[in-house]
Amino acid sequence: MNNILFIGNKFPEFKKNAVVSLEKGKEFAEITNEDHIKAGKWMVMFWYPKDFTFVCPTEIAEFNKNYEEFRDRDAILIGASTDSEFVHAAWRRDHKDLKDLKFPLLADTSKSLAESLGILEENEKVAYRVTYIVDPQGVIRWVSANDLNVGRNVKEVLRVLDALQTDELCPCNWEKGQETLKVA
Repeated sequence: MNNILFIGNKFPEFKKNAVVSLEKGKEFAEITNEDHIKAGKWMVMFWYPKDFTFVCPTEIAEFNKNYEEFRDRDAILIGASTDSEFVHAAWRRDHKDLKDLKFPLLADTSKSLAESLGILEENEKVAYRVTYIVDPQGVIRWVSANDLNVGRNVKEVLRVLDALQTDELCPCNWEKGQETLKVA
């Protein structure tokens, strides 16, 4: 990873195609970095290396199981890889756990967004497993990166989103509903 954008940086501008449905004629839509800002919502974008692989669908399915949790927190959820929207659609049609996704799978076929973020693996030029939480102003507030072989923890993403949304000091292992720290 080279020059990964980090906490406090503006999330890069993008306009990309995404798979949003399996319904004939409604499969694809264009999404941009402005969508969540205009809606006044947080954005959680998680990157994965490749469609038709083994660890990736376990993560995508787990994010989908928790979709309502993200929605309840005013967060737009987006999955992303450097595969095309057509490959995303074929994978969704082929894999039983991906047929009913409630969030878009962004296609960064030019690899320009992954490159801007600094998350391309050097040899294969696929994205690392990186998760971003971006606030409603477009500022990156959390970044987590995993090795290609290790899936992420969706509950941890939710826990961090909860903590960020308190806008308070949250101690180690803090969870929603617990006391935050008060400065004396």
